[in-house]
Amino acid sequence: MDDKEYVGFATLPNQVHRKSVKKGFDFTLMVAGESGLGKSTLVNSLFLTDLYRDRKLLSAEERIMQTVEITKHAVDIEEKGVRLRLTIVDTPGFGDAVNNTECWKPVAEYIDQQFEQYFRDESGLNRKNIQDNRVHCCLYFISPFGHGYGPSLRLLTPPGAAKGTGEHQQGCHQ
Repeated sequence: MDDKEYVGFATLPNQVHRKSVKKGFDFTLMVAGESGLGKSTLVNSLFLTDLYRDRKLLSAEERIMQTVEITKHAVDIEEKGVRLRLTIVDTPGFGDAVNNTECWKPVAEYIDQQFEQYFRDESGLNRKNIQDNRVHCCLYFISPFGHGYGPSLRLLTPPGAAKGTGEHQQGCHQ
């Protein structure tokens, strides 16, 4: 091949791969759903770790009174020389209350805040060491008894669509 025709972008995927493997990857997984559906068990099984060993289990009375809060558990996992910075975003209290009409709001606000922060960091001058805390995947656990359907439908339905307006407003679905 003539050197004048060779730009070098053919090796770009290999360069990006080597850089990514050396630097490691960020992955944020959010789990949401009522208590007792197996969120912690699934996360611990998927990543062969015990992220919830320091967790305090609440009584039934405490769970009913609890509001939705967002907690983050971070762990560094290395496998065959590839580093993964895993962040699990848990939503204790989601769907546990008697009245769950507003329980999806803290979850949607958290997701929006993380995307906005990442956008601000990307738009700034110092973009070298940006921490990616965006939620990359959200697993929603639905109760087999049907109690959790209401919050899930509100979380996944665009605002205004349920009212028949057809307008799409900004929300966690985007």
